[in-house]
Amino acid sequence: MAEYEDRYWTSSDALRLHFRYFDGDSSRPPIICLPGLTRNARDFEDLAARLAGKWRVLCPEMRGRGDSDYAKDAMTYQPLQYLQDMEALLAQEGIDRFVSIGTSLGGLLTMLLAVSNPVCIAGAVLNDVGPEVSPEGLERIRGYVGQGRNFETWMHAARALQESSGDVYPDWEIADWLRYAKRIMVLGSGGRIAFDYDMKIAEPFEAPAGATPQVDMWPMFDALATRPLLVLRGQTSDILAPDTAAKMASRPGVELVTLPRIGHAPTLDEDESVAAIERLLARVE
Repeated sequence: MAEYEDRYWTSSDALRLHFRYFDGDSSRPPIICLPGLTRNARDFEDLAARLAGKWRVLCPEMRGRGDSDYAKDAMTYQPLQYLQDMEALLAQEGIDRFVSIGTSLGGLLTMLLAVSNPVCIAGAVLNDVGPEVSPEGLERIRGYVGQGRNFETWMHAARALQESSGDVYPDWEIADWLRYAKRIMVLGSGGRIAFDYDMKIAEPFEAPAGATPQVDMWPMFDALATRPLLVLRGQTSDILAPDTAAKMASRPGVELVTLPRIGHAPTLDEDESVAAIERLLARVE
């Protein structure tokens, strides 16, 4: 795995937020990898290792995830606050243009960033998310976020993930589930394996306006127009519907890649994802 630096920035409400920084060619815009609702920088460890050196890569952890501080007010766990937090990171690092790779919530945040500053996005990957989010998927997510389950061993954790998400990745072996567990969980101070996020992120998510901005998001998607844009979709995704993905792909400059036998969301380590991201980055260059 490529070496990285642990770096930090400060939010407007004085939280210390963490990101991994992988060094690379400063003549190119950096790549910023934005994770999903309950996820952290480890989601992108293989992707960042492949890109580091050629590209600078930043993997931020949103408030309440990974090594970032937990919020004092749980109601700040919402997209517009994440947007403010990201704007503070960009200001600290002196970044005015970048490639965004966003999974799920990270893709929604990519669209918000494009609206906030139309010239900041040099290119983007929206991983299994779009301007319309299927209600069935939101209900599934509401069913598990914030439950606070913990496990005695990594193998127990892996088996539990396999049982709950086997339909998302039906071809995975137990080694894949173990690797997945170590990306999204952490060994806690009590010696138990637990999910690596603040369980209170579920509080605003449970509210009708908490999961996604309650506005027409198509103009936000269209804010990415004229930029190289890749849309990845899991074939069995319950978040990004086929007709929504097709409508996205009808816009000029958008490539749609559907990953077979995968639900929400592709890990970005699939051969098809790797090749598609390389094509996207070639268009940015």
